[in-house]
Amino acid sequence: MRKLPVSCFIISKNEADRIARTIRSVRSWVDEVVVVDSESTDDTVAVALAEGCRVITQPWLGFGGQKRFAEEACRNDWLFNIDADEVVTDDLQREISAVFAAGDPEFVAYGMPLQMVYPGSTQPRPWPRDHWYIRLYNRRFVRFRHSNVHDSVVTDGYDVGKFNSPMHHFSMRSFADMKRKLDERTWLQVANARPSSVGVLSVRLVSEYPMNFFKYYVIRRHFTGGVKGFRYAAIQARFRFLKVYRIWRLSIQDMKVPRAPSHAV
Repeated sequence: MRKLPVSCFIISKNEADRIARTIRSVRSWVDEVVVVDSESTDDTVAVALAEGCRVITQPWLGFGGQKRFAEEACRNDWLFNIDADEVVTDDLQREISAVFAAGDPEFVAYGMPLQMVYPGSTQPRPWPRDHWYIRLYNRRFVRFRHSNVHDSVVTDGYDVGKFNSPMHHFSMRSFADMKRKLDERTWLQVANARPSSVGVLSVRLVSEYPMNFFKYYVIRRHFTGGVKGFRYAAIQARFRFLKVYRIWRLSIQDMKVPRAPSHAV
């Protein structure tokens, strides 16, 4: 297979049990695979090296910061970012190869759907509607946002191409693992949240759970996933509610902190 002038980069930490599958879905058709590892304590580095990757150890810089560091470590301007729990499908690989067939691609960035795969399953649920992300792009024009919380590519008004074929996202080793990850991410979002009024937060405490359950179960079609889909939607809604509750609780505590009296001149 002809390799494309593309560097694939992956950020990782403690992904030894699944990163090989991710690497194998890209290594035959990209020019290089770069793994930026944030001090894993398992065999992630050894697995990545055994799969032929270039591995760089970099202490955690935040989601955006870590990916921007990885961007700089690549030797090509065309970059393809995948996470250590994602797998490129054969159909998506063919679509990506097609845009390079005549030389430089038409657009400076391309997005694609990511389809969730439940724990214990090998394929997404029927009729999925999960996420859509920009993951293939030319770093001379667009880059990842420098953010602790968000890891999205900023397109700065450039037109974006779209692939129809998906990547598969094996984000959860189990539902317990899903809860752990959401709890960590929620606290990070709370720490980086913008100030909001207690009144607005109080209203959201009432509406956050039912609105998010409807969003995940109906709009994102987890109702097609049976019991696992119901459980997924319920967990997502719970942690969306917990984020608002934790911000609300901190806001209440801030209101109770006595302020030093002002002194007239």
